Amino acid sequence: MTAAGWLALSIGFVLIGGGAFVLGRRTARAQARRPADLTVADLMGQIVQSSHDGIAVLNVFGDVVLHNPRAEELGVVRNNRVDERARRAAEIVRGGRPVVQVDLSPLEVKGRQPEAVHAEVRMLAHDFTVVDASDESESVRLEATRRDFVANVSHELKTPVGALALLAEAVLDAADDTEEVRRFSAKIMQEATRLGRLVTELIALSRLQGAEKLPELNTVEVDVVVSEALGRSRLAAESADITIATDPESGLLVEGDRTLLVTALSNLLDNAVAYSPPGSPVSVSRRVVDGFVEIAVTDRGIGIAEDQQQRVFERFYRVDKARSRVTGGTGLGLAIVKHVAANHGGEVRLWSLPGTGSTFTLRIPVREDAQVGGGITTYVPSGTNGSGVRPATPVVADHGGDL
Repeated sequence: MTAAGWLALSIGFVLIGGGAFVLGRRTARAQARRPADLTVADLMGQIVQSSHDGIAVLNVFGDVVLHNPRAEELGVVRNNRVDERARRAAEIVRGGRPVVQVDLSPLEVKGRQPEAVHAEVRMLAHDFTVVDASDESESVRLEATRRDFVANVSHELKTPVGALALLAEAVLDAADDTEEVRRFSAKIMQEATRLGRLVTELIALSRLQGAEKLPELNTVEVDVVVSEALGRSRLAAESADITIATDPESGLLVEGDRTLLVTALSNLLDNAVAYSPPGSPVSVSRRVVDGFVEIAVTDRGIGIAEDQQQRVFERFYRVDKARSRVTGGTGLGLAIVKHVAANHGGEVRLWSLPGTGSTFTLRIPVREDAQVGGGITTYVPSGTNGSGVRPATPVVADHGGDL
């Protein structure tokens, strides 16, 4: 029997109540374990009242004779009246159909109302019907995210693949022109690199989201992470005439995977460089706040509007699509940062103001008992540092992406 069937049977006990005392008086020992005034019907009633599902029992006229608080929270019952869609479904059940599935999602979502409510309506004894409703909002959102992800991946893969086909055809047509062959070959290399980067980041994102078990975490020096990330981003920064400034080495330690942390920080640096005007500064700073190592990347770039700050961590989301095409971004960098932080027990925080710049702060729990160079780490700077890092407000979306 399904869970809904058992719940319907329980409610039947509440309404009928005839067998409650038979079960409650089988042995004196069982009676001693239970308070004398608590019957099986009482227990069933408590189950209904505390159920995570919304439960409403209707009589033959469609009136509500019993419901729990959750039914009101889900909008199944309002002012002691059942939703008209559930009442019509109850009439169909009384007409002979054993179970009717009905969508009770609110026509207009207000406040913290659930977005999707689905219910089963089934028959009970003595012409009573029960409406068993559940909040399916999370499942609906996940399915929408899955569809969007598949559509976005298809689009992002189609672009470089299509470009490669066209460029290969151009090379064939210009086989006798050495200069043209070289020019088209360079573009083929560029598109192939873009495609390879996209596939690599998709695989990395898949691993971070649980498709594969993460490597075993080890003690990682934060200064090493910063140094390696700077090395990866140095060429792009030099090409954009941007100098990346850093604060002094901290000696801080965290528990994690060095490769993933370096990838996350280099993604933040790449974004800072890509969305900053030539010659503008970018800075990296390290400090400990409330038991977390904070690695902040600050730029003086275009900034991010407040209404977009909740979305920049979504996969394939870009603040400036035209600029992203020029810089060759995959749209997955910040999604990877968010999941790396989450898999290390941390988070990413964002402060940004259009026309002023942005500060992305990677927060990872500090390893306070670890030692560096024979001494215990106690470096805890106060306030802002010389890199000009500003307060970072937690702005992390449900799903990840790049600027």
